Amino acid sequence: MAGKVRIGVAGGGFGTAFFWHEHPDCVVQAVADLRAEPREALAKRYRCATTYTSLDEMLRDRNVDAVALFTGAPNHARHAVQALKAGKHVLVDAPACWTLDEARMLVDAVRQSGLIYMSAETSYWADFVISARKFYQDGKFGEVFACDAMYVPPASALSDDPYHWRYGLPPMRWAAHALSLLVSVTGERLTEVVCHGCVDKSEQYEENRYGNPFSRQTAMFKTSAAHAFCARVWMTGAEAGIRADWYGTKMSFIRAGTEIIRTAGQTEKDSAGFVRKLQREEKYKQVEWWTSDMLPEPLRHPTDYRNSLGFITHEFVDAVARGRRAAPDLYDALAYAVPGIIAHESAMKQGQMMKIPALDRV
Repeated sequence: MAGKVRIGVAGGGFGTAFFWHEHPDCVVQAVADLRAEPREALAKRYRCATTYTSLDEMLRDRNVDAVALFTGAPNHARHAVQALKAGKHVLVDAPACWTLDEARMLVDAVRQSGLIYMSAETSYWADFVISARKFYQDGKFGEVFACDAMYVPPASALSDDPYHWRYGLPPMRWAAHALSLLVSVTGERLTEVVCHGCVDKSEQYEENRYGNPFSRQTAMFKTSAAHAFCARVWMTGAEAGIRADWYGTKMSFIRAGTEIIRTAGQTEKDSAGFVRKLQREEKYKQVEWWTSDMLPEPLRHPTDYRNSLGFITHEFVDAVARGRRAAPDLYDALAYAVPGIIAHESAMKQGQMMKIPALDRV
C-alpha cells in the first residue's frame, strides 16, 4: 500500500506494550478504550490525538487501515470479525477464539474479506522459539519426535473478581501460549488429546462461570505426524513464563533454550554394559535476534515477553504494507486455540480421548 500504515489500537493494558510509533512504516491514527484511564494511557504511549470511547467508533474512521485488538479474550473473535467486516486488517491478541463456532466464524470472515489476519501470539516470536524454528528449518533436529511445553501465567494476569472473565478460567483456554511452541516450529497439527486437570479447592474454582474445577491441566496430544506432544498450563504453583523442550533424532533443544544435546557418531557403554550412542551436551548462548536485520533499526532493542513484541509490531506492519500473509496467520492461530478448547472438554470428561477437528486453511 502507498504511504504509511495507519493503525488503530483498541484496548489499554497490553495494548500499550507495543512499538507502532517507532516503526518507520506506521503511524498510530487512533486509539480506543471504553475506560478513560486506559484510553489516556494509549494516547500518551503512542502520541496519538484521536481517541475513541469504543471500538465501534474507531472502526468507522476511514483513516484507519488496520487495527490491533487487545480487548478481553472472550471478545477476540467477535471483535476481529467486526473489524474485518469494516474493511480493516486485523492483529488480535491470543487466543483467537473461545468456541468452535467462533473458529468457523473467523474462517468465513477472513475468506470473505480477503484481508490480513494476524495473531499477536508472543510465544511464536520469543527469542528461543525463533532459534528452535531455525534449527528445524535447517534440518538440525532430524526428526522432532516429541516436545514438552508449559505456560504459567503471571500472578498479575489472574483475577479475584468473580465477575471478571479470568476468574476460574480453565487453564487450557490459555493453551495457545504453550501449543504454539510445537506447532510454530514444526508446522504439525494436533489431532487427538487426552487431558487431566488438578481439582483446586480454592474459592474461585469451587464456583465460576465456566463450571471449571481445575487450576492446572496437563494434556497429551497426538500430532498429524504421529508424534507426541505434552502441554501443561498451570495457573499456580510454578514460575511464570513459557518453557519448551524439543527432542530430535539428531539434536535436542532443552531447558527453555539454554542447552543443546547432540547425538555424536561414537558409542559408549553405560554402567550395565549396554551400548548406546554417545551424547554431547552444549550450553547454548541465546542469539539476540532483535539486534539483527530481522527488524528495522528503530525496533532493535529488547522488549518484554522474551523480546517478541518488536517482532509482532514489525510483522504486522510489514505484512499490511506489502500486502502479504502475516505470521502467525489465522490457520496457525486456530491451531493454537482449538486444541485447548477440546483438551478442556477431555479433562471435564475424566481424561476421555477426543479428536480435534481440522479447520481449513484460509
